[in-house]
Amino acid sequence: MKAIKQNLSKWLYWFLFAIAVIMVYKFFDNFTTISEVIGNFFDVIAPFLTGALLAYLLYIPASKIEKGFVKSKAKFIRKRARGLSVLLTFILAILLIIVLVNVILPIVTESVIELVNNFQGYWNSTVERFNNLPEDSILKSDKVKDIINGLGDSIRNIDLKQYINPEKISTYVKSVLGVASGIFDVFVTIVVSVYVLLQRGKILDFCAKIGMAIFDEKTCNKIGEYFNNSNKIFFKFISSQLIDAVIVGILVTIAMTIIGVKYAVLLGFMIGLFNIIPYFGAIIAVAISVLITIITGGLSQALIMAIVVIILQQVDANIINPKIIGNSLEISPLLVIFAVTVGGAYFGVLGMFLSVPIIAVLKIVINDYLDYRIRNKKTYKSIDNNE
Repeated sequence: MKAIKQNLSKWLYWFLFAIAVIMVYKFFDNFTTISEVIGNFFDVIAPFLTGALLAYLLYIPASKIEKGFVKSKAKFIRKRARGLSVLLTFILAILLIIVLVNVILPIVTESVIELVNNFQGYWNSTVERFNNLPEDSILKSDKVKDIINGLGDSIRNIDLKQYINPEKISTYVKSVLGVASGIFDVFVTIVVSVYVLLQRGKILDFCAKIGMAIFDEKTCNKIGEYFNNSNKIFFKFISSQLIDAVIVGILVTIAMTIIGVKYAVLLGFMIGLFNIIPYFGAIIAVAISVLITIITGGLSQALIMAIVVIILQQVDANIINPKIIGNSLEISPLLVIFAVTVGGAYFGVLGMFLSVPIIAVLKIVINDYLDYRIRNKKTYKSIDNNE
């Protein structure tokens, strides 16, 4: 009887293994169809995901406004603090978008188009200034000449106007907003975000209930701890980086305007935007700004601009940014550079931005695991010594 049971178990094992192999084969055999089905499914739920993301981003201002309303002396406001905070948050977000679209975006777009249209003229002026330099100038070396000639050939071979013009920019904006381009999608996105903000307590309670049903109490508490820590890191990092980008963009724009740099708003906007990406963003933005200023305003103006911007970047890195972010991440610069490099290589700009909080969360998990293993080893050693 025992032998029969062993044979049955053996055949059952190989039968299930064969089914698993067939299922894997059929999955890859119909991979295109399956990927299309998955893709269509994500297209359908895209407004819900976008709404959840929007609610996540608006949670910080909504919660801060709600705390202010809760302290209000008016009973009507206290009882409806959450609803009023969500309403006010959306009003402020809409006003911010209106200002961006009607004030800042047209200036930036106009500057980009003007720069592209006049780029060849700026380049010719730059080459002429280079040719008028004294023969004993350090910039008149053969290597510099080769670089300038190579850049000139590249510029002449690229028709920037076919990539950057009012029609193309309009297309780019539409493609960026394509996730929620339809009226229905926009409506669903806003409704979902509103409900998530209003019902966030019930949603979290439901998630905690699922966790308690699946895991034991200790594991569930640990998951909750990681979830709270991850949220704090992401909220703090995303909100602070956006605020810091706005402050840096405004300061740089004002400084460039005072210096007389052409396209000050465009360059300030770009430096502020790139400043969201730790380390690399600031370096890339400043390098591009220096090159554009050399072409449009000459070497001396570019040097002054570079010195001023670097000073502002140092003020931001040592005073403004730490005040906004604090020490919430507590990770080494080397780890940040590694995270940004890997994130950018695999997931582009978004990966460069999100890689830092993700690596901070992973650091917490890994440290906890290492501490757990070390504690266990110490326990085993103490047991052995007692024996």
